[in-house]
Amino acid sequence: MKKLGIVAFAALLVVAFTLPASAIESQFGGYFRTRAWMQENWSGNDSDEALDLANVDSRTRLYYTAIFHENLKFVSKFEIDAQWGSVGTPAYDADGDIGTDGVGVEVKNMYADFNTGPVNWKVGLQGTTIARGFIFSDDFAGMIINYKGEGFSVPLIWIKAYEGDIGYNRNDFDCDYYGIAPSFTIGDMLTLNPYFLWVYSKEASGFARGPFAATEEANVYFLGIDADVSFGMGSVWFTGIYEGGDLDPIGGGDTVDISAWLAGLGGAVNLGMADVHGQFFYATGDDDAADNDWEQFWVPKGQSYYWAEIMGYGVFDWYTSNNSPADQIGNIWAANIGSTIKPMDKLAISLDLWYAELAEDIVVLDGSKQADLGFEVDLRVTYKLIEGMNLDLVGAYLFAGDATTEKHPDDANPYELGAQLSLSF
Repeated sequence: MKKLGIVAFAALLVVAFTLPASAIESQFGGYFRTRAWMQENWSGNDSDEALDLANVDSRTRLYYTAIFHENLKFVSKFEIDAQWGSVGTPAYDADGDIGTDGVGVEVKNMYADFNTGPVNWKVGLQGTTIARGFIFSDDFAGMIINYKGEGFSVPLIWIKAYEGDIGYNRNDFDCDYYGIAPSFTIGDMLTLNPYFLWVYSKEASGFARGPFAATEEANVYFLGIDADVSFGMGSVWFTGIYEGGDLDPIGGGDTVDISAWLAGLGGAVNLGMADVHGQFFYATGDDDAADNDWEQFWVPKGQSYYWAEIMGYGVFDWYTSNNSPADQIGNIWAANIGSTIKPMDKLAISLDLWYAELAEDIVVLDGSKQADLGFEVDLRVTYKLIEGMNLDLVGAYLFAGDATTEKHPDDANPYELGAQLSLSF
């Protein structure tokens, strides 16, 4: 894939610079960031330094779009990640070691974007978001067919999650996501986005993730709605999702019935130089792993919802604190309140408070059941150094609960300090 990325990008540049100007319009863009941070006590105790880290890395994204005419374009996006310094692993040493001569180019997107009347087609490697990321927010291979009307759109989504490849009954191992996610704009204030996503595999063990590892036929569906309301001084959003379906275990046995749900609510009020914002979400957990009911909200792959800095990835998204589900929202509830102050055009200061618990208890080191992940304080200062370039300074501290520390004798609170320089073009 890395060699393919280099060849593809070089070929696109050749095409861009050799075709007549009248034949094609070229758009270039991209993003660059470099960040340095340190994190301590991520395991919830100061005797375990496995996740303690002081690190510097960079990410570069390069975008090229070839526009043939108003109804046809080809979109490509490439990504280069560089860990600063050698860590002894070729995959990480690709670009940041002495010599900086790696070949670590990733193909993120490469798709045809075209219109046939009111229908827009996107075919190839692309990205999409469903349910704000509570269900899906990632790149994928597949297709989106979107019918656009006055004040509404109706996209049909096909995501190829797993390919069984050639061989006896290997087609049974394919795993596909099929979805529909219409959006309706009602007046100037309300947008409604209902959606349905079906995940199916005749032999799901090939896509061995979570309960799929021991599953033959899998039928999992998500039915939900997003609502967004805008008003003069702010906005409010709501998300509600029901997950259902069933899993047939390998070798027979009782069918596992799926019944889970997620709800989220958030909003912000603009007070001029500052705002007040907040959110809450709850995702069910499984109260009995031994029965034939699966009650934890769970997505096989593609779910990504960032929230708190330490418990939910945030800016420095390498690891999260012990027993937090990170961006894979399930078996958790969390509440947030915060404010962003802008004392001048170039400066923004954000303070966020988070509290989180597991929806269902886990058993910790001393044998007790615990759910409290803790109370987190996040501070972020963003300053526009020059036009197009921002500097972010981040500090975060988690007053860890017993589900994070697991009541370890050497329990300690996780904390993080870091800086990020970024630009877009």
